[in-house]
Amino acid sequence: MTHTGRCHCGSLAFELDGEIAEVYDCNCSMCRRRGGMLAFAAADALRETGSGTPQTYRFNTHNIAHHFCGTCGIAPYSRGVGPDGVEMACINVRCVDGIDLAALKIVQINGASL
Repeated sequence: MTHTGRCHCGSLAFELDGEIAEVYDCNCSMCRRRGGMLAFAAADALRETGSGTPQTYRFNTHNIAHHFCGTCGIAPYSRGVGPDGVEMACINVRCVDGIDLAALKIVQINGASL
């Protein structure tokens, strides 16, 4: 299955290959403020399809490039390196077209304590 998504203005768009069944609701300083619900995937499962150039924010360990739209401010996806050293992608499922959030298993993550 391929999912499509985008920021609010549409300049940062993406496609993600794979099922989305479980998402993470993290309470770290970043996630808590932006209100995202996150799904992780292999780096090559995410394709950036929009015409815009993402702005990037890194914090803490700088292992994740949090990409956001410089026009509308929405952060639809990130790229980084997991704790195991493997490249990964992360999408904000609230930016996925037509997804039923109520059908997803939501896992609470205590990122504030990590």
